[in-house]
Amino acid sequence: MAKSVPVELKMSFHQHYEAMWPFVKPYAFRALMAILITIPIGALDSVVALALKPYMDIVLVDKSSQSPAYIPFLIIAFTSVQGCLNYAATYLNTWVGTKINHDVKRALFKKLLCLETSFFDTNDSGVVIQRFSTDCDTACTGLLENLKTFFSRFFSSISLIGVLIYNSWQLSIIAIVFLLGALLPLSSVKRRIKKSIARNVEETTKIYTNYNETHNGSKTISAYNLQSYIYNRFDATLRVIFKLTMKVVQRTGWMTPLMHIIVSAGIGGVIWYGSTLIVEGKISAGNFVSFITALVLLYTPIKSIGKSYNNVQVSFLAIERIIDILNIKPQIENCEKPKTLKKINKGISFENVCFEYVPNCPVLKNINIDVPAGSNVAIVGNSGGGKTTLVNLLPRFYDVISGQILIDGINIKKYSLESLRDNIAVVFQDNFLFSGTIRENILLGKPDASEKEIFNVLKLVYLDNFVAGLKNGLDTEIGERGAVLSGGQKQRLAIARALIKNAPIVILDEATSALDNKSEAVVQKAIENLMAHRTVFVIAHRLSTIKNAGQIIVINDGEVVESGTHEELLKKTNGAYTALYNAQFKNA
Repeated sequence: MAKSVPVELKMSFHQHYEAMWPFVKPYAFRALMAILITIPIGALDSVVALALKPYMDIVLVDKSSQSPAYIPFLIIAFTSVQGCLNYAATYLNTWVGTKINHDVKRALFKKLLCLETSFFDTNDSGVVIQRFSTDCDTACTGLLENLKTFFSRFFSSISLIGVLIYNSWQLSIIAIVFLLGALLPLSSVKRRIKKSIARNVEETTKIYTNYNETHNGSKTISAYNLQSYIYNRFDATLRVIFKLTMKVVQRTGWMTPLMHIIVSAGIGGVIWYGSTLIVEGKISAGNFVSFITALVLLYTPIKSIGKSYNNVQVSFLAIERIIDILNIKPQIENCEKPKTLKKINKGISFENVCFEYVPNCPVLKNINIDVPAGSNVAIVGNSGGGKTTLVNLLPRFYDVISGQILIDGINIKKYSLESLRDNIAVVFQDNFLFSGTIRENILLGKPDASEKEIFNVLKLVYLDNFVAGLKNGLDTEIGERGAVLSGGQKQRLAIARALIKNAPIVILDEATSALDNKSEAVVQKAIENLMAHRTVFVIAHRLSTIKNAGQIIVINDGEVVESGTHEELLKKTNGAYTALYNAQFKNA
């Protein structure tokens, strides 16, 4: 099971916003304006409550119907202004939030492109997908919405408390004591829900992994009738998420009712004591009505804190998960002053190369191989012996644990990654083709290639007639991963991509193992065209394809056990190569 990035909350409130500041900085002015607009939005909440005092005093105390006509219109006017300001704040907030969201996604994608293969080996696809889909939206939206909500509610609370004190300082003491009491449960809730929220997010990651695996593994699912198994696994994940969600509700659901009870008790106390103050003539009826209105309005921001707390925690968690990815330091990087690899003059050497994926579990042990420039070497051996791992070290998909790989006597770590990989073309067993056209996939090998160059490589891979027969020719869409092409056509298109790159080093990793005999014969001809005048590494299970190799290396259990030409190795009657050859051909 692939591991995921840690999900425990480790950063403080300040650190969360500090971590996002580089993304906020370019839009700081607009973000500040969105925040500043919330000040009058919050402050205007007190207008209604404050306007009720003179209005109610005239109607209730003086029994006059000649109440100031401007008061209702004043309330409407202030409410309209508040609505317009709220729209402006929402617009600016959305604009800034979307910009930040896209910048974060760009940064994540850029980081994703420079991470080495080991990252993708050890992290579920769901981990990566969730960073882009859910976490970015939650972090960016949550960051700004929380700021907007905080300032709006803060200034609303300040203005309403001012109205309370203006109407009656005695009643204000009672009200504030009860409101503070309503906030006390939040401190205990924080500890209760932190782990549950983190676990919920982790389980949600598995949902994305399930979606991705079902899409990419649809044929395997159908072939093995795995529908029930896959569904049950998916259902089990949903059940876990449901339990975690309900656990959060169990631990936090009581908070809002409790706050409501405490605030209601406070209102009850205010009504009881306020009646006494009215009878004693210490406050007017208008003061009392204005006070109660402000108190009820003040309850709204207080209550919203409890409702939004879970979302705040999720936003912080999303920020941490994003920062975790952005802070990953690639293990494979250029040295301080890298050299530029232009061509291969002498050859390639593996000197005492050792490698392991897991500490203390060696995959390659003291590999020593010399490959002269322009020659081809075939690497064979038992499955799992380390053949593919060996060639993956050459373009630095992974780095050696010890030893070194030399090109023209220089350690490959001293060459820039870009120039090193520019000089290597790789054809895998299962080549990845991108959604788009045939032309676009070929041009990945050489973006500035001419039409003539494209058709030349198509002839060399025996795809020219096929492409010519298509309605849209080179501009034919091939679908995701080349879905509309046959297995042989996919391989030949991948070889065309490698051919047009014209790299001096070629790696062929079991490029024909998944093909039938007819397709293999055509692809093998294309491969021979690719191998001409280049330094070639061939990994093959079918020994018939590598008989003419200049050198054959036999690797078993991570060690070179034999090397030589086809004829030389067959002379060793009890040799490892002879055993492989006999296993394939003695009954042929």
